[in-house]
Amino acid sequence: MNLYGVRAIYAYEMARTGRTLFQSIVSPVISTSLYFIVFGAAIGSRITQINGVSYGSFIVPGLIMLMLLTQSVTNASFGIYFPRFVGTIYEILSAPISSFEIVLGYVGAAATKSIILGLIILATSGFFVPIHIEHPAWMLAFLVLTAVSFSLLGFILGLWADGFEKLQIVPLLIITPLTFLGGTFYSTSVLPPFWRTVTLFNPLVYLISGFRWSFFGVADVNVGLSLTMTLAFLAVCLAIVWWFFKTGYRLKN
Repeated sequence: MNLYGVRAIYAYEMARTGRTLFQSIVSPVISTSLYFIVFGAAIGSRITQINGVSYGSFIVPGLIMLMLLTQSVTNASFGIYFPRFVGTIYEILSAPISSFEIVLGYVGAAATKSIILGLIILATSGFFVPIHIEHPAWMLAFLVLTAVSFSLLGFILGLWADGFEKLQIVPLLIITPLTFLGGTFYSTSVLPPFWRTVTLFNPLVYLISGFRWSFFGVADVNVGLSLTMTLAFLAVCLAIVWWFFKTGYRLKN
């Protein structure tokens, strides 16, 4: 493995975070803090507990997931799209580095930035509500798997998009609405039976539910099913990325 090539890509992408620190770190943390203030004050005063957990603490895993999913996709998509836009992608493709190593560098950097952001938001939430993590190892596992999976999705989006406006379609029009409808601010158990069944077709329900289970030991769906769905999504994204490099789609033409 060409570790020098992987490290060069990884270091460049991580350095980009330093150049856009406010956009990459500060802005998401401020947005999450506002969610705590608004939802904690407006809804928390009316809903004291959900499944035995105070409402303020209950929404913490959902808010972390909301930022983790959107930032993973955004970081990875811009990371690979910009070299395509300026034409430096051909230098990367002609370098002595494999497609796996290219993906490892870009996706690894995007996932690392998202995980750091998730941990910062977790620490920030401690200023607003008491936090207790019942299964810390599983919390980290779901955090890493989700960050890697959606960084791969962002990588796919960055290869597919042929304009900057298309980079915003998936995060704004698909991921964010599905996250809000996936139990970020509520438990799906409070929904009527029909709508509870409908939400099971939302893949983000399984991610949020599994992540919330690692905090409080309660979940809307079985944690084993949540882990299976996360791994299945990761496998699908890997297969699509492999196909992109095998066919040269959006890379060589």
